[in-house]
Amino acid sequence: MAGITTSTTGRIPFIAGNWKMNLDHLQAIAFVQKLAWSLKDARHDFAATEVAVFPPFTDLRSVQTLISADDLELKFGAQDVSEHESGAYTGEISAAFLKALDTPYVIIGHSERRTLHSESDEQVAAKVSAALKHGVVPVICVGETADDLELHGPSAVPVAQLRAALAQAPDAKDIVVAYEPVWAIGSGKAATPEQAEQVAAQLRIVIAEVLGQDVADATRVLYGGSVKSSNIAGFMRQPNVDGALVGGASLDIAEFASIAQFLKHVGV
Repeated sequence: MAGITTSTTGRIPFIAGNWKMNLDHLQAIAFVQKLAWSLKDARHDFAATEVAVFPPFTDLRSVQTLISADDLELKFGAQDVSEHESGAYTGEISAAFLKALDTPYVIIGHSERRTLHSESDEQVAAKVSAALKHGVVPVICVGETADDLELHGPSAVPVAQLRAALAQAPDAKDIVVAYEPVWAIGSGKAATPEQAEQVAAQLRIVIAEVLGQDVADATRVLYGGSVKSSNIAGFMRQPNVDGALVGGASLDIAEFASIAQFLKHVGV
C-alpha cells in the first residue's frame, strides 16, 4: 500500500482506543468480545496493525483476564498512572499495580489530565519515569490549544511538552508519542494530514535529540483528535504518522474496527 509508514520504517502501525470514563467492567467484557469477533471476521492482521483499548481502571482486570483466557491478539492499557511508587496517595494507581496485571501500555499527559487536573510537565515526566521503571510503555500525549497555536505556531508547544516529558527518562528505549491538538479533540474537526505530519516530524526530531536516532526511528508517533474511519487513511499516508489515538469513535465497535482496518481505505 503506497505511503503506509510500516513499509519503509518497520514501525508497526498502532490504533489505540481511549474509552475515557465510559463502560463499566461488564460492558467492557462484551465490547472487547464483539471487537475481537469483528476484527476476526474482517481477517485483521495484528502483525501488520496493532490494536489496543484503554478502559477505565475498574475494567482493567476484566479486560486482561478476557484477553488472556481467550488468547486474543488485542492489547490494552491504562488511562493514567501515579508518579508515586506506593503510599498515602488515595485514589492513585501505581505503575507496579499495572505491571502486576501485565498491562502493556499507559496513557500519560492526556490533555484532559493536563487541563482538568492541572498536571504539569514535571508531573508528566515523573509519570513517564514511573511507567518505564516497571516496564509499562508510556503513550505520551502532547498537544496545543487553539490559543497556543495562534501565539506560538505549529509544533512549538507539543515539542516543548515532549522534551519536558523525557527529562527524567534519558535512557528510554520503548515509548509511544501521541500528538493530540486540543482544538481538534471532540470537535469533529480534525487536523489536516499535513498538519499532523508537520508536528509528528518535529516530535521525531526531539526524540532523536534526547534518546538517539535509533530510538527515534523505532518510536511510533500517533495522531489523536476527531479520528474517524473516513479520515484515518489520510493520516496514515504521512511518513511520520504511525497510528491514531482514537477517542469517541473507539466506543463504536464497527467504526473502531473500520479505523483499525485502515489499510483497506488506502489506495495502492
